[in-house]
Amino acid sequence: MATPQFPEAVAALDRTMRYVKDFPEPGVIFQDLTPALADARAFHEIVVALARVAREYGAELIGGLDARGFLLGSAVAYELGLGVVAIRKKGKLPPPVVREEYALEYGKACLEVPAEGMDLAVRRVVLIDDVLATGGTLVAAGSLLERVGAVVAGHAVVLEVPGLGGREKLGDGPLTVVYPPNPEDR
Repeated sequence: MATPQFPEAVAALDRTMRYVKDFPEPGVIFQDLTPALADARAFHEIVVALARVAREYGAELIGGLDARGFLLGSAVAYELGLGVVAIRKKGKLPPPVVREEYALEYGKACLEVPAEGMDLAVRRVVLIDDVLATGGTLVAAGSLLERVGAVVAGHAVVLEVPGLGGREKLGDGPLTVVYPPNPEDR
């Protein structure tokens, strides 16, 4: 068995994670982080682990992805004394915005950031989200930030769903998963 990179966070997730069979469709086992986020000790350990990653990646700013990435990203930014960029779903921000559309398995989606009011040029941003699945949202967020001049320093997520190609879509960009999908790596 490998030594976990984040033993306290892994233990907290082992203790609080809820597994839901056949959601959102038959054959899928959904890993529900909601109980971990509601548990003060577990939430703290997750944030500490993500903050360590962001610090190692040289974050100057944290990018939190709509919606659970907001919760995690805000807490990580606070822990590190940094600001947070809320990367929103289409239509949630007043204009002007910069937007990035991306494909989903079942259609299209869009992410946005304000076009005014904050200077992201050459700022090192670490993207924080709850789950890496197909990678579409993280890739789109990275493209969006690069279009406004930011540097994506890395990606940090709590969970990864294997077999959906998300890791491969991120390419060479640094990625850390707090709770690896393979139990031997926990």
